[in-house]
Amino acid sequence: QVQLEESGGGLVQAGASLRLSCVASGGTFSRMDMAWFRQAPGKEREFVAFISWSGVHKLEGASVLGRFAISREDAKNTVHLQMNNLKPADTAVYYCAAVVDPAGTVVADSTYTTWGQGTQVTVSS
Repeated sequence: QVQLEESGGGLVQAGASLRLSCVASGGTFSRMDMAWFRQAPGKEREFVAFISWSGVHKLEGASVLGRFAISREDAKNTVHLQMNNLKPADTAVYYCAAVVDPAGTVVADSTYTTWGQGTQVTVSS
């Protein structure tokens, strides 16, 4: 059974950077398409970024385009989310998600079969 564990969240000021990491265990990481989502209080879960199993295909959400970057280290079963120029609107719980051979669109949370517990990111103004 695949398990995901996120780390790297915290409290930062606007304009700062953070790097989130998600370690996968219990499965074949090199076959997993990975994504980051986030959910702010009172809001729906929002797509942040996607990276394919090969690392070739990447996609970022419109609200983070040009500021956030997703990457993966297969040797460490880890996916990262580098977040630069953080804004108060980025405050949310960030979740890592995984799927093998997705049947749906990669921006939909319903596509993913495995989720981490989340890590809190808080950006103060």
